[in-house]
Amino acid sequence: MKKYIVLTALAVLLVTSVAVALTWDGSGALKDGEKMTEKSVLDFTMKSIDGLDVKLDSYSGKVLLLVNVASKCGYTPQYKGLESLYEKYKDQGLVVMGFPANNFLWQEPGSNDEIKTFCSTKYNVTFPMFAKISVKGSKIHPLYQFLTNKETDPEFAGAISWNFNKFLVDRSGKIVARFSSKDEPESEKVMQAVEQALKQ
Repeated sequence: MKKYIVLTALAVLLVTSVAVALTWDGSGALKDGEKMTEKSVLDFTMKSIDGLDVKLDSYSGKVLLLVNVASKCGYTPQYKGLESLYEKYKDQGLVVMGFPANNFLWQEPGSNDEIKTFCSTKYNVTFPMFAKISVKGSKIHPLYQFLTNKETDPEFAGAISWNFNKFLVDRSGKIVARFSSKDEPESEKVMQAVEQALKQ
C-alpha cells in the first residue's frame, strides 16, 4: 500500500512539474507543410523573460550568441562564462541571448520569474533573457525551427542535442557558427569565432 501511495505521489508530481514547466504552449509552431516566412534570425519577435515583445531586428548590426539554457543542468555553470563573454565583448557589439527550455530531463522546471531570479542572484546575468520556449519536438518554437532546419540553416542545421547549444549570428543576421554544449563560452574556439564575427 505504501509503495502504491509513493508511486501515485511521484506520478502526480511528475505530471504537475511537466505542466508547470512548459510555459510556452506551442501556439505559433508551424503546422505540417506550412512554410516559414522568416529569412533571418532578425525577422523574429520573441517574448522577453518579463513578457514583453522583443523584435530581434532591434539587434540589427550586433553579433548574437543564442543559447538554449536550463537551471538544473550539468552545464548550468556556463551561465558564468556566458556573462563573462558578454561583459568582455558587449561594447564591441556582442549580445548573448538566453532562451530557457525544459526539453531535456525537465532541467528547466521553473516559471519565467523563477528563472530570472535564479540567473540574476546565482550568476549575476545581465544579458537578455527570454521567456521559456521549446527548442525541439512538436512544439518547437519557430525561431529554433529556423535555426535547426536544413532549408533555413543549411550549414549548421540539426536538432538541439542538449541544453547550452549555441548559435553565433553575424551583424547581418546570418548564422555563422554553431557550438555544442561542451564548448565552453570562454573557450578559444568560441572566442575566436566571436572575435571574427565582430570584425565584420
